[in-house]
Amino acid sequence: MQDTVDGFSYGVVTPLVAYLMACLSGALGLRCTTRAMLVTRSWRPGWLALGSAAIGSGIWTMHFVAMMGFTIENTPIRYDWLMTFASLAVAVVMVGVGIFIVGYRGASGTALFTGGTVTGLGIASMHYLGMAGMHLDGQLEYNTLTVALSVVIAMTAATAALWAAGQVRGFLWSVGAALVMGVAVTGMHYTGMAAVEVHVHGTTDPAVGGQPAELLAPMLIGPLALLLAAAVVVLFDPLMVVGMPTPVLAERKPGIPAHTAPRRIRHPAHQPGHHPRRPLVHRRPRTPQNR
Repeated sequence: MQDTVDGFSYGVVTPLVAYLMACLSGALGLRCTTRAMLVTRSWRPGWLALGSAAIGSGIWTMHFVAMMGFTIENTPIRYDWLMTFASLAVAVVMVGVGIFIVGYRGASGTALFTGGTVTGLGIASMHYLGMAGMHLDGQLEYNTLTVALSVVIAMTAATAALWAAGQVRGFLWSVGAALVMGVAVTGMHYTGMAAVEVHVHGTTDPAVGGQPAELLAPMLIGPLALLLAAAVVVLFDPLMVVGMPTPVLAERKPGIPAHTAPRRIRHPAHQPGHHPRRPLVHRRPRTPQNR
C-alpha cells in the first residue's frame, strides 16, 4: 500500500534552516580551502582537513535537519544509529578527497573536474546512505531518473563551488561560493526526496532504531561544535577576510643553491643645473720657498 509522504511537515522552517546550515558549512569549508592555497605546503593539509570536516559535518547536519520535516502518514519512522553516523564518515572522507585534489592540483582542468565529481558523489552518498538507515514498516522505492538528476545537481554545483573557492578573490567571492554550495546540498536533498515512493505494510512501530528527536542532540552537539571551532579559526585569521596571499618563501632543496637576486646600484638621476663635484687636487703653493 502506497502511503502519503510529507517532506514539509513544519512548513518552510526546516528547508530554510537546512539551507542556512549548508551555506554556513560551505562558507567555512571553502574559506579554509582558499586559505590552504595561500600558504606553504607544511600548513596546507591542516587547512584542507579543517575545510573537509566543516563541509562534511555541515551537510550531514543539514540532511537530518531537513529530515525532521519528513513524515509518512500514520507510520512511525526510526533511524539506525550505526548507518546514520556512517553517513557522516562517508561525507567527511569523500568531500575531503575532492578538496585535497583541488587544494594541491589547483581549481582548473582535470583536477577541478575530479575534485568536484568526488565531492558531489560524497554529498549524494551521504544522503542515500542516511536514507538507507531509516526503519519503518514498509519499503522505500526510488525513481532512477530523479536519483540520477539529484547526483548531477550535486556534482555540478560542487564543481562550481570549488572553482569559485580556487579563484582566491576575497571574502565576498567565497560567500558566493558558499551560496552555490548551499544550493548543491539542499537542491540535491529535496530532488532526491522527490524520487522516493513509500509502500507501507502497516502502522507498526519498528523494533530497532532511534526516533528522529533522539538524533537531534548528538547532531547539534557534535557537528555544530566542530563548525563553531572552524568559525573561530576563520575569524581569528586576518587573511581569511582580506584574502591577501602570504609571501611564500622559496624552499631550499639539497644540492640546489638558492637563487639570489642581483644587487642594483642606484645612481643619482641627472638633474638640470647639477654638476658633479670634481675631486680635490693638492696644489703647490705659489710663494717662494727657501731651499
